[in-house]
Amino acid sequence: MTTITHKYQRKELELKSLLEITQAINENQSEAVLLNIFKFTCLVHLNIKSLVLYVAKEGAFEKKVAHGVKGNVPELIPADQVMDEKKSGELRLELEEEYSFQELETYLPVYHKDKMLAILFLRRKDQEMDLDLDFTQALTNILVVALENKRFARKQLQQEVLNREIAIASQVQQMLFPAELPMDKELKAKVTYLPHSRVGGDYYDLIRKSEEEVYFCIADVSGKGISAALLMSNFQAALRTLLRSDADLPMVVNQLNYTLFENTHGERFITFFLGHFNFKTRKLQFVNAGHNPPLLCRANEKKCESLDAGTTILGAFDELPFLQIGEREDLGEFSLHLYTDGVTEAMNPAQEEFGEERLEQFVNKNSRMDPDDFHRKFLKQIRAFSQEEPLRDDLTMLSLRFQ
Repeated sequence: MTTITHKYQRKELELKSLLEITQAINENQSEAVLLNIFKFTCLVHLNIKSLVLYVAKEGAFEKKVAHGVKGNVPELIPADQVMDEKKSGELRLELEEEYSFQELETYLPVYHKDKMLAILFLRRKDQEMDLDLDFTQALTNILVVALENKRFARKQLQQEVLNREIAIASQVQQMLFPAELPMDKELKAKVTYLPHSRVGGDYYDLIRKSEEEVYFCIADVSGKGISAALLMSNFQAALRTLLRSDADLPMVVNQLNYTLFENTHGERFITFFLGHFNFKTRKLQFVNAGHNPPLLCRANEKKCESLDAGTTILGAFDELPFLQIGEREDLGEFSLHLYTDGVTEAMNPAQEEFGEERLEQFVNKNSRMDPDDFHRKFLKQIRAFSQEEPLRDDLTMLSLRFQ
C-alpha cells in the first residue's frame, strides 16, 4: 500500500510539474522564467539533487541551467566535441582537462528528429529511489522545444525588421537616382543599373544647373547594404548642396572628402567621378577620385580616351594629398561612358573577368551608336559573356551623348 501511495504521489508531482511549465509556455513567459520553472520543478518535485542543462546554439551547446555542481563545467561545449552513440547509448565529450562531469551520474539527450537540441546532466537526491528518466526527458524536451520556438520567433522577427529596413534603404537609394534622364537635341543619356542585391553601393547622377551647364557623376561606396545606402544618401545631399552654390570643382571635391572623412573617420571611402560640361564654350572639366576612368569618344576619332586626372579615393584622408582638374576643350559631338567596377569585374563560368580591354574594344566599336541601342547591345554582350554567372558587385553604366 505504501509503494502504491508513493507512486501516486510521484505521478501527482509529475503532473503538477508538467502543468506548471506548459502553463508558463502558453502564457509566453520569457526564457529566463521557463528555465527557472524547469530548475525548480527538477529540484523540488523530482528526485534530482544537481543538474546542468546545455542547449544547442549555433554550432555549440550553451550552459543554460546549473545547480548543485561543485566541479568546473564549461560554459560552452563545441558541437564537434560531443559524440553521441545512439545505438550504444554512450555519450562521449572531448573536454579540456580542467572540466569534468564525473559527479553527475547520468545524462539525458533531447532530440528533434535526428538533431540533438540539448543535453541534461543530473544526479539523484536519494540513490535508493528510482529516477523517472522518461518523464524527466519528456519535461526537458517540452522546455527545449519551447526555447527553440522562441529562438525561431525572435529570428523571424529580426528578419522581418531587417526586410523592412532593406526595403526602406532600397527606396532611399532609388530616390537618389534621377527620375528622368535627358533625351533632347543637345544631350542624350542612358543608364544600365544592375544591383548585386536589393541595396547596392553604386550611385549616378545628372544635374542640369542651367541651359549652358550640366554636371554628371558616378560613384561606388565601400561596403553594401543599409549603411552604404545611408552613406550614399548623405553624400548625394552634400554634393547637390555644393553644386547649387558657386563652388568650383576643387572646392566641391575637397569639401566632399572632408565631410565623408568626418562622418566615417576614415573607415569608409567612395570612388567618385564628377564632370562638368559647358554647352556654350564646349569645355569639359572633370575630377576622377580613384574611380574607373570613364571613356571619352569624339565623333571624328576611332579610339576613345580614358579620363584619369583627379585625385585619390574620397574619405581615406582628412585632406586630399593631391588634386588635378582634367580639361578637354573644343569638343564637338562626343560621347562619355561612365561605369563602375561591376562592369569590368563581371565573371564568366571560367572565372575570367570581363575586364577593361573587352570594354574598351566594345566602346570603340560602337561609339557612334545611339545611347539606347548602345546599352541594348552592351547588356546583350555582358549576358553572353557571363552566361548566367551571378554578379559579384553592382553593375552600372551611364552613357552621355553630347550633340
